[in-house]
Amino acid sequence: MKEKEKGSMAKGFTLLETSIALAIMAILIYVAGMSLQNLVPKYKLEKSVREAGTTLHAARAKALYKGRSHRVKFGSGATAVESYDPDRKAWILEERHTAEGVTIEANNSPVFGPDGAVSGLATVLISNRWGSYKITLAITGRIKTTKLS
Repeated sequence: MKEKEKGSMAKGFTLLETSIALAIMAILIYVAGMSLQNLVPKYKLEKSVREAGTTLHAARAKALYKGRSHRVKFGSGATAVESYDPDRKAWILEERHTAEGVTIEANNSPVFGPDGAVSGLATVLISNRWGSYKITLAITGRIKTTKLS
């Protein structure tokens, strides 16, 4: 038999202490995950607003660069950019972007002419349960984004 020395202590954690620490960590991770999950709609909304604004700017730039009218259509959670082909006398789809988790509504489909000016002035409303944004176009082609709620 070995004799225990005075003042020696057991080193390490007991199973109970380890279990309690793991339970506390699991609760903290769960709470953090729920907080992040509630922020997903916010980030989807902001991403869609940025993409819609970028699409409008890109359509204007394409119209200026190519010397051909470009139209942006909004609806059913998607944005489409079309260019006008004078030979076919038809609008040709160039690109399409879908937006998940948001609704996109517009009162008109803006058409950017070869001079960069816009006809068919539009107000675009992008929203979800987190809030909504309004994008407006001026006749000069200026694009303004406003947070509504």
